[in-house]
Amino acid sequence: MDRLDDLEAQSIFIFREAFARLRRISLLWSLGKDSNVMIWIARKAFFGRVPFPVLHVDTGKKFPEMYAFRDRFAAEWDLDLKIEPCPPIDAIDPTLPPAARSAARKTEGLKLALAKYRFDGLIAGIRRDEEPTRAKERVFSPRGLDGGWDVRDQPPEFWNYFNASPPPGAHLRIHPILHWSELDIWTYTRRERIPIIPLYLTRDGKRYRSLGDSDITFPVASNAGTIDDIVRELEATKIPERAGRAMDHEAEDAFERLRVTGYL
Repeated sequence: MDRLDDLEAQSIFIFREAFARLRRISLLWSLGKDSNVMIWIARKAFFGRVPFPVLHVDTGKKFPEMYAFRDRFAAEWDLDLKIEPCPPIDAIDPTLPPAARSAARKTEGLKLALAKYRFDGLIAGIRRDEEPTRAKERVFSPRGLDGGWDVRDQPPEFWNYFNASPPPGAHLRIHPILHWSELDIWTYTRRERIPIIPLYLTRDGKRYRSLGDSDITFPVASNAGTIDDIVRELEATKIPERAGRAMDHEAEDAFERLRVTGYL
């Protein structure tokens, strides 16, 4: 098996473990490249159709191209799509820096969705290489009753043995692509011909490497007009993937504060 086959097989195994061992799960869809790869793999894992809901916690501030992509492919991929809103900015911790406070709306929206649907497992498209705090995650990561994450109390995962028993009223975050890199995502997207949002390709010498809310996400300098160009660019660049995320340029502990309280 080559690297992409191996990565795909591991992710399919994780999807099937979550589906078999938890009672009520959902796949979080942020509409970006990582969660689109997750949906693609989930469809492979379950013979062409995702057998659980796909949840979009909507801030109302995504780019128009992202909403167009969601509406088109939710129908084409026959997804059981749940769209849940986020609370207003006034309801969010005012001590957070501005961009982190805006992003925290998604955390609170996710908590409301959990209370509504009573999911015991949320499948999320985070990767260890994307951000240092995420590197501390487990594949099956327990959350507290309030949705919080205790970075100091993470279960060991040896030989693909996962702890899939959350406490009553709590839930697990399942991370099928935790072991992937940004370059893996794009080489797999190229191989599988997965549809992408055009914002990832250059326009006037800039493109988006990471997509979030339109008011706190910015493009980076790039001439990559095709996926082949993106792959070549990633093989050479030393610029961080989240260089265009305003939140990552605020207070040093802002991201970890969000993660501890339940942010993705």
